[in-house]
Amino acid sequence: MKSIRIIDSTLRDGMHAVSHQFTPDDMAEIAVAQNAAGIDTVEVGQGDGLGGSSFQYGFAKAGDSDYLKAVSAVLTTAKLAVLLLPGIGTHKDLELAAACGAKVVRVATHVTEADIAEQHVKIAMSLGMEPIGFLMMAHMAPVEKVVEQGKLFESYGCSTVYVTDSAGALLPHQVSERVRALKSALQTHIGFHAHNNLGLAVGNALAAVEAGADTIDGCLCGLGAAAGNAQTEILVAVFDHLGITTGVDLYKAMDAAEYVVRPRMHRPIVVDKLGLTTGWAGVYGSFMLHSIRAGERFGVDPRDILVELGQRHTVGGQEDLIIDVAHWLAAKRNVA
Repeated sequence: MKSIRIIDSTLRDGMHAVSHQFTPDDMAEIAVAQNAAGIDTVEVGQGDGLGGSSFQYGFAKAGDSDYLKAVSAVLTTAKLAVLLLPGIGTHKDLELAAACGAKVVRVATHVTEADIAEQHVKIAMSLGMEPIGFLMMAHMAPVEKVVEQGKLFESYGCSTVYVTDSAGALLPHQVSERVRALKSALQTHIGFHAHNNLGLAVGNALAAVEAGADTIDGCLCGLGAAAGNAQTEILVAVFDHLGITTGVDLYKAMDAAEYVVRPRMHRPIVVDKLGLTTGWAGVYGSFMLHSIRAGERFGVDPRDILVELGQRHTVGGQEDLIIDVAHWLAAKRNVA
């Protein structure tokens, strides 16, 4: 019987959807429910990972150490994970995370830039952490490039290499192509991280599993950037129907979503016009809320901001361009 490792990112990707305002107590209560449900790995932190709390990306309610210590204290079986984007997080952040009990680190780069992650992967290994390579914005590179970059992560020592659909822009056949190619070329496990901006998150996760993925991300209630992520509780139910084991108790996952996460949500996680535009334009999911605020500031439609960002091929880390684009659109409208 096939088994799938579930990594739940409610407490990291979900932070985007609440403007990074979960408190350490919020995280601890959610983590208790995740642990009780039998989730394998729980990812924690500001939405942009270690060191992400800043003017550029948004200030979190508390510091990395506060969140990690709060969650580490309540996990008994689930592994504690963090995300690190080279250039945002540093080796000192990794050392802090390890000291606070983190056992897994996902080192995330743009899909064409795995080469910047070597030192971070090796530092993580020296600290006894499991390193996972996270190829973000995977829709922006052809299959051959994804494989090339995946081989780099494998050569550095990653246990798993991810196809990461950060924009929720991939279609099922595109997910299958990328996962199948990595599965054929690498000896590592292969993971998939979905966003629901085109309404395809669960379907894409299924396509990934059918193509050979071993590890799938989810978030309770789908809580995540833009239109959210594949819902953990739905993934567990669907995998159960397919005879795929996850080790997750479906009822406890549903209860965690319904009674612990949902009351803490700032807005419903739905495929609304802005979430859909994010996926259609192929824009980094966390740009959506920033674009809403910039649209209000400059009096322009945030959909126009997102589309222009997509046409400029912006990637994660270029949040400052959102203001530039909004200003440019407002000036262009006034000239017209």
